[in-house]
Amino acid sequence: MKVFRTIILIAHLGIFILLSGMLLNAYVPPKVFPWFNLLSLGFPVLMTGYVLLTVFWLFSWKKRAFVFMLLGLLFTNPVKRWINFSADKKEAANLKIVSLNAKGGIFGLKNIKDYIDGSDADIVFLQEHGGKDYQFKNLKNVKFDAIVAIFSKYTILNQKELIDSDYETNNAYASQTDVELKGKKYRFINIYLQPFKFEKAMVKLNGDSEQDEQKLKDVVKRLIPTFKMHQEQVEIIRKAIDESPYPVFLIGDFNSVPNSYEYYHLGKDMNDVFMESGTGSSTSFHDYKFPLRIDYVFTSKSIQSVSYKVDRSVKISDHYPVIATFSLKD
Repeated sequence: MKVFRTIILIAHLGIFILLSGMLLNAYVPPKVFPWFNLLSLGFPVLMTGYVLLTVFWLFSWKKRAFVFMLLGLLFTNPVKRWINFSADKKEAANLKIVSLNAKGGIFGLKNIKDYIDGSDADIVFLQEHGGKDYQFKNLKNVKFDAIVAIFSKYTILNQKELIDSDYETNNAYASQTDVELKGKKYRFINIYLQPFKFEKAMVKLNGDSEQDEQKLKDVVKRLIPTFKMHQEQVEIIRKAIDESPYPVFLIGDFNSVPNSYEYYHLGKDMNDVFMESGTGSSTSFHDYKFPLRIDYVFTSKSIQSVSYKVDRSVKISDHYPVIATFSLKD
């Protein structure tokens, strides 16, 4: 029994070290050391293992359980970025936005149109819209290419491309749009960071040790270069946020999970609206049987959020729509 507990202790310490390494994404860029960013992908599994082992020590009546519980407090915010419980806000919402990676409309353009029309959103953000001619009720269409688009009820003052896709090596895109709302100007940045371009067959293990090992190697070969591309894209977007003369909404498909380098640096000095106003799970990508949150809404701290919802009642894409409401002061 002593040997078994020693093995469990070593495993528990190992998981703690890996989780701590993930926190270094706030400081270490992928071009310097990309492996910390890799850890963020495994956070749900690592954290689940950490909690289960802590429970094991509790039932074993070991004092080390309280040490691991105390150390586990370091991961409170990382957990809340995946699962959160917010109290209902008293403020009345006067702005509603919807963000959706439309997957090129392959789940049905009419399904997307019916959903958006029924949402009564003030501003809609699409990623991977596929260049389709979306026409939504009471919304004006402003789009740049086949990757991101914005539809608004309000006056659009100007637009600018931040990242332009070349469709060969770079499939990322980002745009900024200045909108006048309630007599004030706001900047909306709609982004789609470089995708990893995985297919299910690439990541599904089949029990053959040699094939599975090769698949894992191939996955890492895709992840590391993409992390480094993300670093360059984050720098461009971060510059636009920092230099904005107006409060900023940062919205879109980051192709990155919480606690990643992308999350920390794009969300620096901003509010993650899910953490401010969301309840339940933040998982937004449902094509794999693994919890993945890659769709986000961030805002400047001066903007008051009221609610945040991942709408799992519909499957109009391989992403669930994200709905957020805000209380903007006149």
